[in-house]
Amino acid sequence: MGQETAEGPGLRGGTGRSATALDEVDRRILDELARDGRISIRTLADRVHVSRTNAYARVERLLRDGVITGFAARVAPEPAGLGTSAYIALTIRQDTWREVSAELAQVRYVEHVALLSGEHDVLALVRAPDNATLRDVVLDRVQHIAGVLSTRSWLVFEEYHGAHSPWA
Repeated sequence: MGQETAEGPGLRGGTGRSATALDEVDRRILDELARDGRISIRTLADRVHVSRTNAYARVERLLRDGVITGFAARVAPEPAGLGTSAYIALTIRQDTWREVSAELAQVRYVEHVALLSGEHDVLALVRAPDNATLRDVVLDRVQHIAGVLSTRSWLVFEEYHGAHSPWA
């Protein structure tokens, strides 16, 4: 179960596209793996009430179809030394999304990037050790990416995962 997948910007299927239909067993498998990505196939099969062969085949299919994109530890940012988080909204030149996203993927402390519709074009989540590092990321790295016209930052004071969000 220690398989990792490497994906760069634009390599995923993307949002808004038709997804593979998941049945109830697939959903239970995803629930169990979201709770414990290190679970053995034997225990997974027992918990979702299918054979080990069936559980193994389903996990392999979910990986192959891109439903499961990898397995990783969930790291709490503050105890890991990343005490300052901010969302950075970028306005970019409209023909530069691919170049900007490729550059953002290389910026240390950028955790997540999303292409948006609306007032801003891109939203990036940055987790840094402190405000000085956050300032350097935004002013020295992000604002100097070709195609970035402007940025706007919002500091995160507190955050949590939604209680009713599946697989979060």
